[in-house]
Amino acid sequence: MNTYIARPELASPEPHSTRPFIEVQGAEMVFHSRKGSFHALQNIHLQVRRGEFLTLIGHSGCGKSTLLNLIAGLLQPSAGVLLCDNREIREPGPERAVVFQNHSLLPWLSCFDNVLLGVHAVFGKSESRARLQERSQAALELVGMAHAAQKRPQEISGGMKQRIGIARALAMEPKVLLMDEPFGALDALTRTHLQDELLKIVARTQSTVVMVTHDVDEAVLLSDRIVMMSNGPAATIGEILDVNLPRPRERVALAEQPAYARARKAVIDFLYTRHAPVERAA
Repeated sequence: MNTYIARPELASPEPHSTRPFIEVQGAEMVFHSRKGSFHALQNIHLQVRRGEFLTLIGHSGCGKSTLLNLIAGLLQPSAGVLLCDNREIREPGPERAVVFQNHSLLPWLSCFDNVLLGVHAVFGKSESRARLQERSQAALELVGMAHAAQKRPQEISGGMKQRIGIARALAMEPKVLLMDEPFGALDALTRTHLQDELLKIVARTQSTVVMVTHDVDEAVLLSDRIVMMSNGPAATIGEILDVNLPRPRERVALAEQPAYARARKAVIDFLYTRHAPVERAA
């Protein structure tokens, strides 16, 4: 059986190195349209360590997805600089794979071929087709979807589609996995199961992960640190919380730990007491 092998630079004996792997230096984002300008983000300074799982949380309109898209290279900042592994982020690249809430699978391709498409884009010029197929199969096995390799997206559930999207991202062996509310559209039971699976996958691959979420419990369960965003417009980082919980994590056992309750309370206090959303008149 083929197995997924983490990138050599991620298989470090010093996980969560203190050297910044992703750096956001004074990023600003202003969108311009016919109706005028909208200042989405201001004065964003953030460092992400190699091998860290970091979540971005905040109310709707606080710029979480905008910040993720800046890191992905899908947007260019109006001011400031973003770096990944000491290189400026100017455009999307295979070292930064993105998983969206919408799985974005091509419906006319099988699950296997959807994964293979991403693998071919990254490794197609340097590896044989047999090796590309091995990579694709290994990624499907990693997310528990090898049995559905020849099914098309419309033949599988929403949770299974998201697994395929994660497999496609991981098969490209990215340095950074960027996830924009990947479980937001799923039912509660499926979301819970995939959160547990993601914990196992990240432990195996030692991936650096930046994830957008609205879910407080999801953020505490998965994260090493939680970045809490102030309300927009002109949103910024309000507070960063260290989640001091041991890994591996098991949700039932965590629920009984005082440290889990303290972290959860801190995020809820920030979001709903100190930064409660303001209702605007119609």
